[in-house]
Amino acid sequence: MYIRVHAVPGAKKERVTKESDTVFYIAVKEPAEQNLANRRVCEILAREFGVSTAQVRMLTGHHSRSKMYSIEKE
Repeated sequence: MYIRVHAVPGAKKERVTKESDTVFYIAVKEPAEQNLANRRVCEILAREFGVSTAQVRMLTGHHSRSKMYSIEKE
């Protein structure tokens, strides 16, 4: 399953907004430094879909706010 995410690093509050089944808006407190924000977005997606973080993989958008993730459900 492919998920599109618009990520906002350095937010005051963490917030997850589900635009549709495959589009999320995620604000995280972590800064966009040393991959901290990307890791936190990965953790949030894993929690949302009930999978481990190893099953969530970032495909595109490593340095962008618009990202594409792959979620492997068993």
